[in-house]
Amino acid sequence: MSEQHQKTIALIVAAGRGTRAGGALPKQWQPLAGRRVADWALKAFRNHPKVDESLLVVHPDDAQFYDSLDVKTVHGGATRDASVRAGLEALVGTGATHVLIHDVARATVPEHVITGVIDALKTSKAAAPALAVSDALWRGEDGQVSGTQNRAGLFRAQTPQGFDFETILAAHRSFHGQAADDVEVARATGVNVTITEGDEANLKITTPGDFARAERILRGTMDIRLGNGFDVHAFEEGDHVVLCGVTLPHDKALKGHSDADVGMHAVTDAIYGALAEGDIGRHFPPSEMEWKDADSAIFLKHAVDLAASKGFTVSNIDCTLICERPKIGPNAAKMISRMAELMDMDEDRVSIKATTSERLGFTGREEGIAALATATLVKS
Repeated sequence: MSEQHQKTIALIVAAGRGTRAGGALPKQWQPLAGRRVADWALKAFRNHPKVDESLLVVHPDDAQFYDSLDVKTVHGGATRDASVRAGLEALVGTGATHVLIHDVARATVPEHVITGVIDALKTSKAAAPALAVSDALWRGEDGQVSGTQNRAGLFRAQTPQGFDFETILAAHRSFHGQAADDVEVARATGVNVTITEGDEANLKITTPGDFARAERILRGTMDIRLGNGFDVHAFEEGDHVVLCGVTLPHDKALKGHSDADVGMHAVTDAIYGALAEGDIGRHFPPSEMEWKDADSAIFLKHAVDLAASKGFTVSNIDCTLICERPKIGPNAAKMISRMAELMDMDEDRVSIKATTSERLGFTGREEGIAALATATLVKS
């Protein structure tokens, strides 16, 4: 079959309870490196250029966790075999030619492992990644070593395990009993399985300690950027100021080419800084009258959109306003709400606070307001 006529679907099995992993939730819904285990597993296949679609096999009691996900789902069964079978049956009629069956607990699967399986399916009906056993193997009895085991030809199996769709569907339909994995199901019907390259990073989260290991793997591959922004605006005659998108009555106004929102400007410059994209002046030159008295939300949204276009999400921002007056504390909640709305973020990721300069300097003399901001960007 020509490659352009292949349709590869990732079947991610996430219907288990994972009790050995501990925690109040099934392990696939527990937090991991800023997301959840299932989110990372889905991301690995969603971002892969050779995977056309994903199907998540879920437990019917977990709707509160998967309803918000942008992925097709199907209810699994009482065993892993039954869950895989349910997923395969749901793919009948979808045009799937190949399927990658993956354990959701392998949230750190590298792209090259997936690619290796897909490439092997060009010439094989079945392929799966594995690592050759390198440690000495013992047999044990009653806490004592009772013998040794030759490790030659032994492999540690991983997922995704890939198959010609019709082949594995027929194998599951004819299989009776329980199998350790889908390779065992395929081999029970005489299907030869090609071994592809596994990876030590393709960890299966099984026990509580595995979360820390997976976290280290994911953190090591994440692209995290920090940016700082600083802005100052002097006071002039007026009756209000705009700070972080909120209009506050005051006996003066802030002087600036736009609406002079010093807090929003600092946050915007922090985002630009994290992207190495200069500052507001580069993107919205004050020499252009188009931006005279402009709403600073235009600048902030542009920075957030620019980050998104480069694959980054704004993870959190922290902004400090430096002034004697107006008082920020009573209005901080409104400012947080407005900034979170503009950046499409949860409010608990937006920090806006204030300090004074103890009557020192231009802010102490109430000649203007300064703002300092930090933004954290994470590669989506």
